[in-house]
Amino acid sequence: MNNPTVHKVLTYLIAVVWFINGLFCKVLNLVPRHQEIVGRILSEDYSRPLTFAIGLAEIGMGIWILSGFKPRLNAIVQILVVTIMNILEFILVQNLLLWGKFNALFAFLFVLIVYFHAYHLRNRIKP
Repeated sequence: MNNPTVHKVLTYLIAVVWFINGLFCKVLNLVPRHQEIVGRILSEDYSRPLTFAIGLAEIGMGIWILSGFKPRLNAIVQILVVTIMNILEFILVQNLLLWGKFNALFAFLFVLIVYFHAYHLRNRIKP
């Protein structure tokens, strides 16, 4: 695969991660563990509306990724959100994470892919 193809495939894969987590896990609440995590970290009283709002924001991130608007700013926002979210989860609700401590490893790998996509592959694409 050449760089433009790899870049396009990664664009779609990264966006799909945000769409799935936002729509299925949070908005549609098909993975109730996400709402438990939000409840423990932010507020049990408002965990459903907060989880729903976070899900909408994640769907928005997927749309932003697909739009191609300010891709490096998008990558920075993604990296910050994923890093901060995973540090909080690691410290506060590790027992609720799907892979426990290994969630941090998967988050780190996702951050590396986002960085590679925005800063390495993008530089090598010929207009």
